[in-house]
Parts: sequence; structure tokens; C-alpha cells
Amino acid sequence: MSYILQTSHLSKTIDGKQLVTDVNIHVKKGEVYGFLGPNGAGKTTVMKMLTNLWKPTSGTAWLFGKALEKNSYEVLKRMGSIIEFPTFYDHMSGKDNLQLHCEYMGYYNKGSVDEALGMLGLSDAADKPAGSYSLGMKQRLGIARAILCKPELVILDEPTNGLDPAGMKQIRDLFRMLCTEYGMTLMISSHILSEIESIADTVGVIHHGKMMKEVSMKEIAETNTAYIELAVEDTKKAAYVLAEKMQLSNFKIVNDSGIRIYEQGVTTQKISRELMANDVEIASISQHTETLEDYFLKITSEVGKSC
Repeated sequence: MSYILQTSHLSKTIDGKQLVTDVNIHVKKGEVYGFLGPNGAGKTTVMKMLTNLWKPTSGTAWLFGKALEKNSYEVLKRMGSIIEFPTFYDHMSGKDNLQLHCEYMGYYNKGSVDEALGMLGLSDAADKPAGSYSLGMKQRLGIARAILCKPELVILDEPTNGLDPAGMKQIRDLFRMLCTEYGMTLMISSHILSEIESIADTVGVIHHGKMMKEVSMKEIAETNTAYIELAVEDTKKAAYVLAEKMQLSNFKIVNDSGIRIYEQGVTTQKISRELMANDVEIASISQHTETLEDYFLKITSEVGKSC
């Protein structure tokens, strides 16, 4: 399979400190790729190398089928990006900042600036100085600049920083539209897993500078584990009832009052009846499906145990 973006053993060391090690990424054309990890995991370091802001200590990145070199300037015209925090000329209007971007990108498409501002809900603030924008407005303006020239690949580092919940939803919808209607490929980093879960086609998990997993959301859904969450006063007694009275084996005690039951085919009603019949006091019982956050925590906790 050909990839629009691919890395092989990408590593970066600064002042003797290993920031990321042997990172292998595979991004398919036209997808939303969620790049996940806690703060400090190495997401921004990788993205700086992919946009040629930093050079790798070792390893290779390929963009559009060609290895990224020190002088790979033309490839940047096919990309848009936000790395860390977007910056602007504060004395210039938001509109003028975007027009300047078109100038140095050599992109001349009448109406593109107004279109980008409209997509990000900034039309009314287009003529105001960028220095007067709020944090959320500057983030929107940064996204507008990243997509302004209709790039084939967009790399966004924590793009929803500073946005309220309504703004986050608008941006999620925009990202999906850019893929489906414009054919753009998006690589989006985030530590807010619920934001990525709703839009990503594939996710890559980085932890302590190492790539832990790369998997499609479809595969996660297919292997998703449904479970029943049970909160009781006496977990030992409840576990005895589940094992001896109900002959269940696929469950685990998660804390002093909680049990997760992964057994297929058993209902909350049946469990409740059996526990009550054996005088086990139930605080709560509910059905759950594993989220992307559950999947992420499972991967990173397994790494912690093996270290």
C-alpha cells in the first residue's frame, strides 16, 4: 500500500536527551490520522520533523513518495500545518495575514481568503487586528491559514486548544468535510481522545517517545470489548456469587468497590437478581462499551508494567 506520509525509525536527540526513538508512521491518502499521546510523549517533536522545522538525528520521513531532505522546500507548498501555537503579525488584520500567506506560498485564487475565514467563523472579525483576537480566534485563524491553499496534506498539532465545546464540534465537522469533499489528508495530534475518536480513521499512539500502536478505528470497533460495570459494598462476596453461583469466569475486580464483567450473553438484570438473592448490596450496575480512551489506557498501562 502507498502512503502519503510515512516514517521509518525516525529518532531525535537533543543535548544527549532522546526525545523520540524509532517512530514508524503510515498515513493513507484521504484519511484522518489521529496522533495520540499524553503531553510530553513526543507528538510535537515528530511533527516538527515532518514539517522540516527540525532535522531527525536518524531515520527517514517520506512525503508524497519522496524522502524528506534538508532542502525539500517545494514539498511544503503541498502541505498546511500548525505546530504548537500559531503566530501572526498582530498589527495586521486576520484577512491581511492570510493574504500574506498566499503571497509567500505563491497561491493566487480569488476568494480563497474569504472562503477560509467563513469556514472558521471569522468573517465578522476579518478586518480586526490579529493581536486583538482571543486564544480561540487565533487558533481558528491558524487552522484557516493551514487549509487556505487547499493543501493535499494538513498536519495539525493540538488544533482545538483554546476552543469551547461548540467550537470543537464545528472544527471536527470541518475536518471531516475537508477529507470527504476536498480530498485532503489530515494528521491531527491530541491528548483529548474523545475529540479524535469521533473523526479519525486511523490512530497512532506514542508514549515516552516510542510508537506503541498504529491501528484503524474500524479494527478497534471490531475488537471492542463490551462489559458490565458493577459497584457493590462487598466485592469479595459479589465475586463469589459471580463465580460459584453464576459460573462466570470472565470478570475482574478493578478497585475496592468495582467489578467489570466481560462475560458474553449475561444481562444486567440477571446479575442484579442473583446478587440481590444472595444479599449483595448493589450501588450501581451499567452496561459499557470500551472507548478510545479505554484502549489508549490499556496500551500505555501495559507498557508501564513491562518497563
